Order: sequence, then structure tokens, then C-alpha cells
Amino acid sequence: MRCLVVADLHYSLPQLDWLVSAAPQFDLLIFAGDALDIGSMVDFRAQIVVVKKYLALLGAKTRVILCSGNHDLDERNAEGEKISRWISEVRDLGIACDGDSVTIGDTLFTVCPWWDGPLVKQRLVEQLREAAAGRPPRWIWAHHAPPAESPTSWGGKRFFGDVELVQWIMQYQPSMVISGHVHQSPFIANGSWFDRLGQTWVFNTGLQPGRPPTYIVLDLDADKAFWLAAGEAQWIDLAAPLKRPAAPIETPPDWLTSLDQIADPSLARPQVAAG
Repeated sequence: MRCLVVADLHYSLPQLDWLVSAAPQFDLLIFAGDALDIGSMVDFRAQIVVVKKYLALLGAKTRVILCSGNHDLDERNAEGEKISRWISEVRDLGIACDGDSVTIGDTLFTVCPWWDGPLVKQRLVEQLREAAAGRPPRWIWAHHAPPAESPTSWGGKRFFGDVELVQWIMQYQPSMVISGHVHQSPFIANGSWFDRLGQTWVFNTGLQPGRPPTYIVLDLDADKAFWLAAGEAQWIDLAAPLKRPAAPIETPPDWLTSLDQIADPSLARPQVAAG
């Protein structure tokens, strides 16, 4: 299974365009939160309409998993906690989203919501406990915030990760946790796009503007992870112990050559206008 991992696109239409073009190369797309941008000049409701149309296009090309990030919260529940109501609606498109656990091949994927208070947090705790009861050897979580005290959550002056996530990782030892949230981590000293806590690999794509976005490719059959960004192309061996730095990609695989060919921003944009 070959998985394309992105996060923090923040309503970047050029990056969403690229994603639609790239999706057929992969068995699964994991979108680890912050599809929207609360700081955008575009009305939040319009952003939701457009992003849902992109998700429908993506779902027609490959399987899709989407978890919420802090920029995706559009409503409050009865208890006053912020939630992402619109993300729950993409389930109607056949997309696994917040609260779901889905088995694809020999891998269980658990999709974690961004939690803003104790009730949603408790639902997540219960979700992980229920999924753990029947977990296969390979278990992957999509969780927007990376773990605390990890290079994947290093912001340059302090860590911005989730303390509770560290506890859950150490309790359950999933195979991987796919995150984003801390944009600069892969690009600064003492930061990284990958880490390992116990037996668990942790990833953060990072964020750069322009097309294509930064992204990670997980080749689960070959036990390799690749990270691609502007001027960067690295890979790690998932079957080996943690080793830094990552190795440069010296012999590009076929799928990477294909992705290079669709990086041209002059490609026509799909018809997904809000109106």
C-alpha cells in the first residue's frame, strides 16, 4: 500500500489542485487536518463548500482519510466545545473522518478529532480504547497535533505538541501517527519531519507555500517513508531504528517521477467554485 500524506493546506487552491492530480498514484490519501484557514479573506462557509467539492473529486480517485485540525472548527456542541461539524459530513462522500476507524488491507487507520475540551477528549480516549481491542499489527493514527517534546513539534523556541498524545502513544504503541500543525518543524534546527516514540513512528509534513505542497509518501510494502519539499527529497527505512539525518533520495521511484510531471501550476483548475 502506498499512502500520500498531507496536512495544513489551509485552503490553498493550487495545492488542492495538485492533490487532485496526484491522488490516482496512491492507494490512500491521508489528510491530517487544517484543510481550511480561519485567517483567510474568503468566507468560512464558502471555504467549506469548495473544500468539500475537492474532497468529492479526491474520493473519486482514491480512498481518503481526513481528520480535523484547529483551523477546521466551525461550530460548538451543546457543551460549548468547538467541533468540526462539516468534516463529519464528508462521511457521505465515502471519506473516513473524525471518530472513524477503518481497516484497509492489513492496516487499521484511526481518525482522531481535534479536541477543544474534556468531552470530545473523552470520546477520543474511548475511540482509541475500542480500536485497540481488535487492532492488527499495523495501526496508524491521523492526529493533527504532533506529540509534545518531539522534534516534529519543535517551533524554534518551544514545543507545540500534545502532551496527552504522548501518553496515548506510550499506552498503545501504534505503528505510526500522522500529524501536521507545527508548520516549521521540518525546516529548522532541532526540528524534523519524523521521530520515533518507543515503537511508534511520528510524522509531520510541515508547510510551504506554492504548488506542490510538502508531502510524505508511506510505502508500507517496502517499509519506507519519503518526504518531499522545495529543495528537499529525503527518505527513511521504517524497518530500521531511528537514525538522523534522513538519507537523500538518490534514485527517484517511478511515482515520484510522475508527480514531478504534474507539478506545473499552469494545469487547469477543476471546476469547484463555491457558486
